[in-house]
Amino acid sequence: MEETADRRSDPRVLWSEVRSVIVLAVNYGPDTDPLASLDQTSQATISVYARNRDYHELIKGRLKMLAQFLVSRADAEMDVKVFVDTAPVMEKPLAAAAGIGWQGKHTNLVSRDHGSWLFLGTIFTTLPLPIDPPEHDHCGSCRACLDACPTKAFPAPYRLDARRCISYLTIEYKGHIERQFRTAMGNRIYGCDDCLAACPWNKFAEASREAKLQARDDLLAPPLAELAALNDAAFRSKFSGSPIKRIGRDRFVRNVMIAIGNSGDARLIPTARAGLDDAAPVVRAMAVWALQQLLPAQHFDELRQHHRAQESDPDVLAEWAANVTSRT
Repeated sequence: MEETADRRSDPRVLWSEVRSVIVLAVNYGPDTDPLASLDQTSQATISVYARNRDYHELIKGRLKMLAQFLVSRADAEMDVKVFVDTAPVMEKPLAAAAGIGWQGKHTNLVSRDHGSWLFLGTIFTTLPLPIDPPEHDHCGSCRACLDACPTKAFPAPYRLDARRCISYLTIEYKGHIERQFRTAMGNRIYGCDDCLAACPWNKFAEASREAKLQARDDLLAPPLAELAALNDAAFRSKFSGSPIKRIGRDRFVRNVMIAIGNSGDARLIPTARAGLDDAAPVVRAMAVWALQQLLPAQHFDELRQHHRAQESDPDVLAEWAANVTSRT
């Protein structure tokens, strides 16, 4: 529910008076193999959770409805506040304490009933409620999720090095993705589901029944050439209401250029060459790398001589130089 403009609008007041935390999970399980598009190298792979509507708004709306219900049924005055990735709330440990699941070795929540495909939300309230028993770890000796990671982002079980995680690199990281991670990214342009999909507990998972969380046909394996051609207006239109929209067009096309470089598809060379003239340096830089992967050495060097003379951005120039060094 919406906070009023009095002391209850200050979250610090509510934090100090919280008596209960309600944790809710929403299943977003896919109805097809979530990794099937990894073999379609001229097309993109988008994380399952981002193939339709932004879950933040969907879940937040339902949390508010539940919060309003609690307020209407309470015998005494109570405060509530809802969170869906909108505050420094440790949702996964809270979900484990509430009995929804446990944090697996990939650090994500795992449920015996729903596997790895869960969105989490919380309601903090001043209302005292009965406490549910916690769920215990059921990973055992399994390390399927750790071994599945393309960039080896798990230095140890239950520990994630976010700097190596493809989800972090493609969504949160704003700069030029380091060369050591680019090949491992494959055609993953937004997020990564490898560690989630590898979990054996997914044999109990069911496809989500929520229509707004089921994959749009055009986001199951979209052609890289079409995505690379999106200008800002087209990007905003295509991903309106999608979590993808929040990273912006330039970061998105940066990721697409890396996927093009990994495609091995010579038909995408013109698309990568068009990226050399993009207004965004981060796109131009990855277009350089993509062409280095796709072109014969002589053709790439001829292209370098022409475009490097016209380039002024230091990061793009460094990418040209790095490619030259790697080819000698």
